[in-house]
Amino acid sequence: MGVDYYNILKVNRNASEDDLRKSYKRLAMIWHPDKNPTAKRTEAEAKFKQISEAYDVLSDPQKRQIYDLYGEEGLKSGQCPPPPPSTSRHYFQRQHPNPSFRFKPRDAEDIYEELFGSESAGGGNERGNYSRGHFRNNTNNSSSSSSSSYFGNGGDMKKPNAIENLLPCTLEELYKGATKKMKICRNIFEGTGKVRTLEEILTIEIKPGWKKGTKITFPEKGNQEPGIIPADIVFVIDEKPHATYVRDGNDLVIKQEITLLEALTGKTFNLTTLDGRNIVLPLTDIVKPGVEVVVPNEGMPISKEPGKKGNLRVKIDVRYPSRLTSEQKFELRRVLGGVS
Repeated sequence: MGVDYYNILKVNRNASEDDLRKSYKRLAMIWHPDKNPTAKRTEAEAKFKQISEAYDVLSDPQKRQIYDLYGEEGLKSGQCPPPPPSTSRHYFQRQHPNPSFRFKPRDAEDIYEELFGSESAGGGNERGNYSRGHFRNNTNNSSSSSSSSYFGNGGDMKKPNAIENLLPCTLEELYKGATKKMKICRNIFEGTGKVRTLEEILTIEIKPGWKKGTKITFPEKGNQEPGIIPADIVFVIDEKPHATYVRDGNDLVIKQEITLLEALTGKTFNLTTLDGRNIVLPLTDIVKPGVEVVVPNEGMPISKEPGKKGNLRVKIDVRYPSRLTSEQKFELRRVLGGVS
């Protein structure tokens, strides 16, 4: 038998002309190349041609008769294929229904236009109005004026706005990099025309230095709908607050408070970096309120310049005593009286 046209068209062997037409329309709406994303276009074109050829054969009484008797080989070769040995004596007593018949498949788009085009002209809306030229060579065909149901100007399919989701990340993850796995659920069309929900895990590689607002796009991972290209799924990096550090562009900022005595006599800071290292920062000079100490190359990684980092900025605030005794004031005048 070769190709099973009945199975391709999802009908039984007693299918009427109306059954064939309805099944073809349903399947054509799913597999027309213009309805499928670029990644599936080759598969869709092959399926669409199969569906069209099956309808072409089964809807034509002469082609269907030959196909039912001799299968695909007899249909396309114009000759009766060799029978099984047990039936060969009886087989050659039957002649090909039409010895002069030569199979010539109709163009898939001609069939599509024939079934959907006439209904569109009569006010129907089942067609979806696909551009005939788009399937064959990606050129636009402006002959259809009613394509607004699924297409924009020039016959292009509409695509919904991207679906954006926040992706919260810790400052440590944005510093060191991380791998996130996100589960999504979306509706997809099966070959039978039914819709089912598919769960899928999307893997996101967070690169060191990525900033809040960075977008990671997964093209056409939205729900599949008739006549519409699935929307892109976009994850937008969001930064969780950190207990110690604040990010300022490529820099990291940390606030430290010291006493007046430490501001005058010195202080050593022990800071833990976002990747767990320890930095010793000694202050030997007199520190004035509002001073900012800069440690080069200890800030956030710069994603576009591997190996480089921003600065670590330590903002120092001096805590003054709330009160002094008379004795303390006397000692301060004595010690600092001659200091300019």
